[in-house]
Amino acid sequence: MRIALLGYGNVGRAVARLLESRRNHLEGIGLYPKLVAVADSRGVAINPGGLDYSKLEEAKRSRGSVGFYPDYGRIGVKAVEIISDRLVDVDVVIEVTPTNIVDGEPGLTHIREALKSGLHVVTANKGPLALAMPSLLELAHHTGRGLMFSGTVGGGTPFIRFAEKCLAGDRILGLEGILNGTCNYILSSMEDGLSFEQALREAQRLGYAEADPSMDVDGWDTACKIVILAVHIMGARITLKDVEVKGIRGMTKEYLTEACKRGSTVKLLGSVDAKRGRAWVAPVEIPRNSPLAVSGNLNALTFHVENLGSITMIGKGAGGIETAHNILKDLIELKMKLQYRSI
Repeated sequence: MRIALLGYGNVGRAVARLLESRRNHLEGIGLYPKLVAVADSRGVAINPGGLDYSKLEEAKRSRGSVGFYPDYGRIGVKAVEIISDRLVDVDVVIEVTPTNIVDGEPGLTHIREALKSGLHVVTANKGPLALAMPSLLELAHHTGRGLMFSGTVGGGTPFIRFAEKCLAGDRILGLEGILNGTCNYILSSMEDGLSFEQALREAQRLGYAEADPSMDVDGWDTACKIVILAVHIMGARITLKDVEVKGIRGMTKEYLTEACKRGSTVKLLGSVDAKRGRAWVAPVEIPRNSPLAVSGNLNALTFHVENLGSITMIGKGAGGIETAHNILKDLIELKMKLQYRSI
């Protein structure tokens, strides 16, 4: 399996590291991944014989781009050129460039071009899916290629896999949950007495929040995940513009303290109601004994299922290594589907 890795930030580096460290295990189950191309915003590294993880890391760390990879690096070459100009033979594109919810680029073009070129795609990039998931799924179906994206939701908790495998045959009527660990950490810290600003700074210090936390605290990260879940596991035809979004910037520690006195807690929830055709994200006061009343940076998601009732999953949210493990699981599943000719 020849792989092009588009994006070499935290997640991309974790993917490359995991492919290297788990090589013996993967070969033991019949998966022989070869990283033949890696791209970041400044350049690419391409070697049909396979790229060395330690050399990728050295080029990135010492000179700021994989384009300085010895002998096989190219500065100024764009990631999409690996696909459009067929710079190297590739079977699978792993797309992990930064999320962009304005126009989905460059990830949206990467995914479309890869599928049109007959390549399978594994992605953890929420932007393209939140903006154009129905059309991307149709394109994948039309071209007969796989589009795998379990790393977009849940990070270390297999929400998508659970719905696909364990709820197959039943009907999911709705779902609601905490899908952003950063916001959950901030709200939990505010319950302990910190102001929003103090809690945000602490989340940034711990690496839970980015320097620009807008995607998280304004609710857009949760909204992207709600769209992906609604389209994939509920069959909804919605995009990001269909979601009502309110974040947590207006929250005060006084409001959370009053909620605690009422036996409640405040959580940023994302929800989809199939019957009402409504999708929304907002801070909501819920009982402290609710299964969704998890603290810290945990995620929790409740599936409301026609015959099985309500089922809640709780676990770790997104992080570089957690997301990389989901990408690896997608590669393994893709290999199995190809083996049994189900794609």
